[in-house]
Amino acid sequence: MKPSRCVLPAVLSLGALLAVAAPGQAQPTTQPALVAAYGSLADAIVGTKAAEKQLVLAILAATHEQAAVVETRARAALQSGGAATADLQTLAALVSQLATEGDAAVGAVRKRLLEQGHHHHSSGEQQGVYEEGYVVVTREAKKALMAAATEIGKLATAPGASGVAGLDAQWQAVEGLYGHLTSGGQH
Repeated sequence: MKPSRCVLPAVLSLGALLAVAAPGQAQPTTQPALVAAYGSLADAIVGTKAAEKQLVLAILAATHEQAAVVETRARAALQSGGAATADLQTLAALVSQLATEGDAAVGAVRKRLLEQGHHHHSSGEQQGVYEEGYVVVTREAKKALMAAATEIGKLATAPGASGVAGLDAQWQAVEGLYGHLTSGGQH
C-alpha cells in the first residue's frame, strides 16, 4: 500500500526524532512514543479490515432482506396462478447480488480497492477459496448461489408444474448458503 502524500512527510520527520548513539554506546532504539504511534496505526489498519467485513455483511443482509420480500411475493403469485415473472426475475437478480457481494456499484468499489493493492483474503485468494477482493462469499458459495439464481431465472420464463416446488428448492438452497456465510462459516 502506498503512503499518502500527507503522511509521508510526517513519517520522514519522525525519523529525525530517533535517538542516535555515539560510537561505543549501545544501539539506538526507537522512541517508545513512535512505537506506540505505529502500534495505533496498525490497530486502525486491522480495524479497517474488520469494518470492511461488517459492511459487506450488512450489504448481504440488506440484499437478503429484499430477496426474502420478493420471494414471498413470487410464491404467493405462483400459488394463486398469477403472474410471477417480474418477481422471479428480480429474485434471480438479488440472489446473483448475494453471490457477488453486491451489485455493480459495489463491484466498482472492490475494483478500486484491488487496484490499490487491498486484498481482504490474499492467502485465501491464492488458495482458490475466495475470488479476488471478496470478503465473505467463497468461490464455492458464489457458484452455488449463481446456480440458484439461474434456476430461479428459468422459473420466470417457464414456471411450469415445478413453480412453487422449484422456487422452494432454490430458496432453501439460498437460505442455507446465506445462513452459513453470515454465521462465519465458509462454504
